Amino acid sequence: MAALYPGLHAIWAHRLWHALWQRGIRFPARMGSQITRWLTGIEIHPGAVIGRRFFIDHGMGVVIGETAEIGDDVMLYHGVTLGGRTRNSGKRHPTLEDGVAVGAGAKILGPVRIGARSVVGANAVVTRDAPADSVLVGVPAKARPRDGATAALLAAPDYSI
Repeated sequence: MAALYPGLHAIWAHRLWHALWQRGIRFPARMGSQITRWLTGIEIHPGAVIGRRFFIDHGMGVVIGETAEIGDDVMLYHGVTLGGRTRNSGKRHPTLEDGVAVGAGAKILGPVRIGARSVVGANAVVTRDAPADSVLVGVPAKARPRDGATAALLAAPDYSI
């Protein structure tokens, strides 16, 4: 039933638009990403770098900025923003290392780095780097060491895709 997952469609489309972007075919890549946004409710800039086994659960309202970097085995829930805080050129969006899970409505802003296997709580607002194996909660989010109770959040849902 993969045909029913807009997150999967957005990722597939992003792979195509990203390939065009890397080859300097910028306008068609941006146009394609906007069509994908219109169809799925998920906006991924074609310049964003996304690793393997990336999963967007429910997806509506997800925004991923141009200089965002997403590692392998990362999961985002609906309403997540990986956004910038400035219009300056250069790196201005977050980097999520491998195995990060980001809860619904969370905002990660600016060129921050979220360490591997970290969990960002729902509706958290992250504006500072976080070490690996952290839990980030609150507004502004504060990093705490992750314990075994949050390990289940990092497991991919058991969907038949």
